[in-house]
Amino acid sequence: MEKMNRGIITALSAIGIAQGLKILTHKKLTGEWDLKQAFTTGGMPSSHSAGVAALASYVAANKGWRHTETSLATVFGVIVMYDAQGIRRHTGEIAKLVNDLEDNMVKFSGEFPSFEYVEREKELKELLGHQPVEVGIGALLGVVLGLVSAKIESG
Repeated sequence: MEKMNRGIITALSAIGIAQGLKILTHKKLTGEWDLKQAFTTGGMPSSHSAGVAALASYVAANKGWRHTETSLATVFGVIVMYDAQGIRRHTGEIAKLVNDLEDNMVKFSGEFPSFEYVEREKELKELLGHQPVEVGIGALLGVVLGLVSAKIESG
């Protein structure tokens, strides 16, 4: 039987561990346990960053820094991390503004009966991206897990 791809296992494990850690960071911030945090986007640490950093560091540890596969994994990782703390975070901020605007429209329509406004049933999701520190901690977690995985594999 063929061995599973350890790079994929390492990256997916890093994502899973980061998602699980969101339960602990949520508890520390709010004082409440919420298992649903393991299935959310955004938050501390970034599982996107953990996954791509784990993959890149695992490949680098096995192939060396000058190898094409290391370059591919690193560039892919930088793009994902930039997107997580840039575009996706800004999209979440825009969603918050739209949700606030809708709340104001509902209030306004209640004060002026001639103004008809139908409220949406569901608000836009606001926590989509990450703050830079969440990306950094996720990346650090991923690098550690990637290097540990490579070390375990090499014996």
